[in-house]
Amino acid sequence: MKAFLYRHLKVIDRYIIKKYLGTFVFTLGIFLVVMVIFDVSEHLDNFLKYHSSLHDIVFKYYAGFIPFYLNFLSPLINFLAVIYFTSKMANQTEIVPILSGKVSFNRFLRPYFICAGLIFTVSFLANIFLIPYTNKLKISFENSHSFNADDPTKSEVHIQLDKHTYVYVQSYDNSIHTGYQFVLEKFDGDNLKEKLVANTVVYDSLKRKWTISGYTIRYINGLKEKWVDGTTKKIDTVLDMRPTDFIQYDNQFTAMSTGDLSKNITKEKIRGTGAIKEMRYDYDQRFVYPFSAFVLTLIAVSISSRKVRGGIGLPLGIGIFLCFTYIVVDRFAFVFAVKGDMPAIIAVCIPNGIFGLVGLYLLKQAPK
Repeated sequence: MKAFLYRHLKVIDRYIIKKYLGTFVFTLGIFLVVMVIFDVSEHLDNFLKYHSSLHDIVFKYYAGFIPFYLNFLSPLINFLAVIYFTSKMANQTEIVPILSGKVSFNRFLRPYFICAGLIFTVSFLANIFLIPYTNKLKISFENSHSFNADDPTKSEVHIQLDKHTYVYVQSYDNSIHTGYQFVLEKFDGDNLKEKLVANTVVYDSLKRKWTISGYTIRYINGLKEKWVDGTTKKIDTVLDMRPTDFIQYDNQFTAMSTGDLSKNITKEKIRGTGAIKEMRYDYDQRFVYPFSAFVLTLIAVSISSRKVRGGIGLPLGIGIFLCFTYIVVDRFAFVFAVKGDMPAIIAVCIPNGIFGLVGLYLLKQAPK
């Protein structure tokens, strides 16, 4: 491996890669320490209130917290790291001799994109395989320790179970897995064939069945109708719905594996509970977001490879401003996708698309 690198990489390539990865890992470590310190201070009361063991805090909560935020922030930290060490190289007049030695700017970019490709690969694989698993640990811990004080239970839920069956639940109590004012309707085309109205519906997690209590059933066959009075009775039935359909935790879709999320998107197209936009956005972002490593690296090199007065302060300031701008654009894209009618795949591509164009413009203005 070492012989391969020495054969295909020049001295300047190895020099830049060493600087790139060293600065990136160091900056990532600094951000990690700061994030953990602030998070511990914020949630210390929750840890003490629920008597959380050190094992659970470290291997459940922070085992999910750290990978999620490292993966989320890695392109932005990478961006700042590239600006920092490239500006330092430019300020020490290290870049001018390189470009003066008949090395094109595109050739100068090669070691940068090798490192960006490495970061992209790690981020992509983490997004698809690792992060959903660690998010499940983190979100389960947060939900059990009341990190989110808001009631996650949804009310007045309409769900389509299949092409012919619709259900409605006015309210749901997650602590006892009970829904109130339950309505189940079955259609044949546009014609109502059966309507069940019940006071309560309770989920039995062992039998994986729903117990319907205090019900009436109305059967309709043309002009003929039949009523079944079960106001004092109970029936057990299997329905294609789960208690989780009536609960909405923040970021719950990020805890699903990519395969499960894809299956739930297909099911949601039939059910229509209103969550498909957020699910679709999360699914597409797992594949698109890692490309930001290339986009932000291009911008970082382009704005920091020229020697300017004031040293590295100006490029670093511009870099911090662009980081916040990228986050704002990403959040706006999320709102347009979830609250508006913008397709999710377009929304997730907007930040990289806009900043990619900015990067190409800056590349033309970079010193040659």
